[in-house]
Amino acid sequence: MTPPLEGFLLAAGLGTRMGPLSACLPKPAWTLRGKPLLQWGAEALRAAGVRNLGCNAHLLPERLRAVAGGLEVFDEPQLLGSAGGLRHARGRVEAELLTWNADIWADEVPFDLLRTRHREGHGGIRATLSWLLVPHPGGPWNPVWMDHEGRVLPKGVTGPWGPYHFTGAAAWSPEALALLPEGPSEVNDLRPRLAALPAGHLGVVAEPFPWREVGTPASLIEAAADLAPDQEGRLPGCYVHPGAHPGAHPGAHSGGRLTRCILGPGAAPPPAIADADALWFEEGGHQVRLGVP
Repeated sequence: MTPPLEGFLLAAGLGTRMGPLSACLPKPAWTLRGKPLLQWGAEALRAAGVRNLGCNAHLLPERLRAVAGGLEVFDEPQLLGSAGGLRHARGRVEAELLTWNADIWADEVPFDLLRTRHREGHGGIRATLSWLLVPHPGGPWNPVWMDHEGRVLPKGVTGPWGPYHFTGAAAWSPEALALLPEGPSEVNDLRPRLAALPAGHLGVVAEPFPWREVGTPASLIEAAADLAPDQEGRLPGCYVHPGAHPGAHPGAHSGGRLTRCILGPGAAPPPAIADADALWFEEGGHQVRLGVP
């Protein structure tokens, strides 16, 4: 008998913002502290007691599978979007499905709070969809507003509570999953329909917790420097994958220096080379170098 799914990591995408890095690995397979981003999310869910986990895969699915130990992987040849990807879980959820974006690093996520508040719902009615929110930190992210009852308002509508920032953690009921149409769909497309339901779309506000989106080459280098200075960030100004072989480089050797470079799996640039804004990785027994804008 197929076990029910309790957690799902959204890991499919084109990797457009990662640019050339997406020719090497899908975004959730890049590591911090030696652990793929996909597994950071999986461990945060497991810490909340979630055992049966799934994820979707589009770009280089075989390389995502290689780091997806313990997760059921659903191939997604046609991208289904930020909501449509959860169609893989329809018919497999008993209570709620806790979800997370697999391109985000976080050591701890308050999934327990999200699940409890989702089940409490509003007026004794379990929520259809719940989002984990934090006070908006400023910056380019779209603000989220709620009404007096704590229900999330449609995109672009302001209310008495807010602004908040959506962390990427959500709890989907089977009823919410049933709203997903055939083919691709986005969460924002569902928000007006959810707002019309009795409990509908609930916002669960948590205290800010350490997390960061790793969506571009620059953010990967910054995250390595901040979070893994002795591992992926050990070459100043660069990122070093655990499978890379930087050799004599930790800055300079025989006039060579690497600046703003990303060394992917199997990367072994010549120690005397001077290079900048480049991705190195091994493919088919050859060293590949791609420029990084």
